[in-house]
Amino acid sequence: MDSIINLQKKIVPELTDLLVLRYQILRQVSHEHPIGRRALAARLGLSERVLRAQVDFLKGCGLLVFSSAGMTVTEEGMDILKELADYVRKLQGLNSLEQLLCGKLNIGRVVIIPGDSDQEEVVKREIGRAAARILSRLLSDGKKHIVAVSGGTTMAALAANVSGSHPQTVVVPARGGLGDNVELQANTIATVLAQRMGASYRQLYVPDSVSEEILNSILAEDTGVKAVVDIIKQADILVHGVGQASVMARHRRMAPEFIQKLLDDGAVGEAFGQYCALDGRQVYMTNNAGLMLQDLPNIGTVIGVAGGSSKAEAILSVIHASRQDILVTDEAAAHRIAGMIET
Repeated sequence: MDSIINLQKKIVPELTDLLVLRYQILRQVSHEHPIGRRALAARLGLSERVLRAQVDFLKGCGLLVFSSAGMTVTEEGMDILKELADYVRKLQGLNSLEQLLCGKLNIGRVVIIPGDSDQEEVVKREIGRAAARILSRLLSDGKKHIVAVSGGTTMAALAANVSGSHPQTVVVPARGGLGDNVELQANTIATVLAQRMGASYRQLYVPDSVSEEILNSILAEDTGVKAVVDIIKQADILVHGVGQASVMARHRRMAPEFIQKLLDDGAVGEAFGQYCALDGRQVYMTNNAGLMLQDLPNIGTVIGVAGGSSKAEAILSVIHASRQDILVTDEAAAHRIAGMIET
């Protein structure tokens, strides 16, 4: 296939651009269906005239259907979209970039989604969809699993794209609650994920960033909380996001002067309430029940899920700070990470 792709790029380079455009159209519609032409054109930054020609072609191929509510991808279109994802990655040289990052970062597998989730919300959803496929394959062995998940928008996208029947699986939050957005908290994502998989779940009702004294008191006096923490520590699959240090510190309502000290000390990334410098050095950690970076070596499969060019440093800092088996990210973050490790 690689030789065919190279020939295509040399002889008909315009075909590559056209294929990628049609892939982007199908991808966008698959996430926002039903959607009208005007809204779709705005999402993709195309004129309605250019878009009309492409969607009419895709309709003629049986990949899109039109209704009064808007466009929807057909079942055949969804199958084509799945097949195109890998082909487009190869067309854009992302497979080579995946192999480069695997070798340089000592990660078993890297999956790169075309685009920049900082600029396109659909790319973040595609990262979640790709991570959902990986998780589903890991659970397909029919064995009992304990899956721990963190919170965040990308993890919410993962939960929304998981399906199947895994009644032997238990889903747990990796940590306690954070902030006011309940929909993006690990407890909520664990619940949604479990319901979509027909799995059971446990919730951890311990607020984020409590004092060490209060945390120890809760664990000592509340047997229910302690039992959930014990299950979390037994997780054999972990799927987690990565945050920017400054953003996560603001979410935790840290004082501005403390946030500035974190940044001055070199913190760029955050995972599990632990703030890391680019070289993996731990700068600061919050008190909370659940998993920590030092627990990751005891987990069978660790999957990091994050994208966006703005998160490149944060992703690299967490990779340097802990073991990662699989990284699902996007093109923009991957290129920036590659640039940092090559210099």
